[in-house]
Parts: sequence; C-alpha cells; structure tokens
Amino acid sequence: MSVTELISSARSGSQRAVGKLLSLVEDPERREEVLAALDQVPARVVGITGPPGAGKSTTVAVLVGAYRARGMRVAVLAVDPSSPYSGGALLGDRIRMAEHINDPDVLIRSVATRGHLGGLAAVVPAAIRLLAALAYDLIVIETVGVGQSEIEIAAVANPTVVILNPGAGDAVQAAKAGLLEVADLLVVNKADREGAEQTVRDLRQESHVPILTLVASKGTGVPELIDAIEAHQRADTPERRTARARAQILSLAQSRLRTDPDLALLAAAVAEGSDDPYSAAAKLIGRNGDGPA
Repeated sequence: MSVTELISSARSGSQRAVGKLLSLVEDPERREEVLAALDQVPARVVGITGPPGAGKSTTVAVLVGAYRARGMRVAVLAVDPSSPYSGGALLGDRIRMAEHINDPDVLIRSVATRGHLGGLAAVVPAAIRLLAALAYDLIVIETVGVGQSEIEIAAVANPTVVILNPGAGDAVQAAKAGLLEVADLLVVNKADREGAEQTVRDLRQESHVPILTLVASKGTGVPELIDAIEAHQRADTPERRTARARAQILSLAQSRLRTDPDLALLAAAVAEGSDDPYSAAAKLIGRNGDGPA
C-alpha cells in the first residue's frame, strides 16, 4: 500500500496500518515521505518518567483507562532504551497493559532509542505528529527512567510527570538524577506504604511543582492526577511551547552530528594537532547545514 492508502486505512481504524506507518517514520529514508502526507494537528502529549520500579507502567495503564472512560482515543509510546535495562521492562509493560490490548481505540507501541541520547528515540517527534494526525486525542510517552538521560522527555511532553516511590532518599536520588528539574508534576506512587508522607515532605523541600499521591494499583488518586494534568495543559503558553521546540531541535541536531561519518576524521585531525576543535566544530556544523534530516 502507498503512504496515502496507509493513512486512509489507519483513519478507518486499521491498527495494522498505524503500525506500518510508525515503522515507516522509524526509517530515516521514509520518514519525510510520511510526514509530508500529514496535516499539522496539535498534539496532547503526557510524559511519564521516573526510576525503575516506581510504577510507571501501572500508572499509564490506569490513566489510559480513565481517559478511555471519557471517550478519548489514546496512544502509548513505551521508549525502549536499547540497553540491558530494557530486557524485562517492555515485557512488564505489555503485561500491565493487557486490559487495553484489544481496545481498537488504544494503541501501545514500543519504540527503540537506537542510540539517540537523552532517553527518547529520534523518531518520537515524528511518531507524535503521525498519531495526532490519525486522531489520537492523547499520546502518552513512557520512558524507562534510568537516570539523567530521561530529562529529555520534557522536550516533547506537556506535562512531564515524574513518578517516585516512598522511601528513604528517593527524593534526593531523583534530584541527583536531574528528574526534579524537568518535572511539571511529581507523583508519589504506592502512597499507602510507610514513608509516603515523609517523601512528600522531602519533595516539597526540593521542588516547587505540584506534588500528588497515588496508589495506581488501586486507582486511588487517578482523578486528581488527571485534573492536575489538564490544569497544566490549560496553563501552557507560547513561550513554553517555543522552549520545548527549541529543546527538540537541539537534541535531534546533536544526535545527527554525533553520527556524522566525518566526525571520526575531524576528531583524528584534532588529536594529531593538524586541526583545532573550534575549526573542526565549524566544519562539522557546516557539513550538516543543508536542511533537516
């Protein structure tokens, strides 16, 4: 099928066509062909991140159920870091998402980062544009939460929700990992456990963003979380949207530069003293100044 036919089929409800289109936007050689056939449609994107074991996938699952109860079509992109961390994570995601797998208005897709730094795949912005054009009302990005690299989620999401567990030092560790710097909402999951109140107090000393409590496995606190997400989205501004776009552009540009075939030659020239890093950087940027990938 042609790209136009795939888009028509996807809009008619074919999950297979949606999957094929997502595969095409993962291919740098086909990505522009797909994007050129799409209208620009505003996307609602919620990012979910946090340390391993915090309950991100369980939280995503209950959020999907709550938004579906409102009649919204939801897509979930679970970002696979293409690292040893990913082995059991995505299997766990699929198990926790099992209740939504047969829902034609819920799409669950794993996306590999393919070496892109920052925790998000280079394909994610394109996938978001595609899914918005295919009339998904909400796109949830879940990252595996392995540390500092996860902060890039803030470049595409509004809001970025950081999920933490109650426990000694969790707030401090999140701060060290850089997660608190990009959090728009902080959520203490498993809030029925001992130490939850102390974790909330610790977070209030580290951050000034809204802090919510949640017991995702029981659905406790989900309506309040959705209210907070929607309040944040309503408060969005052109300045914040521009800042997110700037971060996306810089991130993707950096990824492109790091994979440039001339980088090794330029680095060798600098190492042997026949060139300097300033000139080499200018040459690298100049060779990549022929428009978007």
